[in-house]
Amino acid sequence: MGSLQSYESGTTNPLDLIERLAERRDWSVDRTNDCEVTMVMGGGWSDLYVSLNWRDDLESLLVACTYDMKVPPARKDEVGRLLALVNGQLFHGHFDMWHGDGSIVFRNNLVLSGGAVANDAQCETLIRLGIESCERYYPAVQYVCWAGQNADAALESSLLETMGEA
Repeated sequence: MGSLQSYESGTTNPLDLIERLAERRDWSVDRTNDCEVTMVMGGGWSDLYVSLNWRDDLESLLVACTYDMKVPPARKDEVGRLLALVNGQLFHGHFDMWHGDGSIVFRNNLVLSGGAVANDAQCETLIRLGIESCERYYPAVQYVCWAGQNADAALESSLLETMGEA
């Protein structure tokens, strides 16, 4: 037990690094407790709420990004289909919908088992992947929720690549 205790006391909390990274990037950050940092990031479509949680027992840093929207009850099944299609395309992370309140969350994590220590690039990439995934699929979610599109059509229309700006 003595070796386990010494290992646990030497574990570095990556949220300290996240706070320093946020300060250098001028991101608004709130350290709610020793295990959680929250941020609001301005996205191209809407604000994104980013929460990073450190689980010392799992040696894992979790990022969760949510939109400022709720899925209407009548569209939850089709949004669920959409998220399943989207998840099939993702290499990192996944989307979930909380059926209780209809919120959509993108989740991903960085496993630091064996006493590994996170670095700036890993933490910034974890946050960037969450934001980019939310931004990329926001139009598809909107098409299903508010335009009444089915999941296949919404996903297809959201994946069109545009060149330049109008």
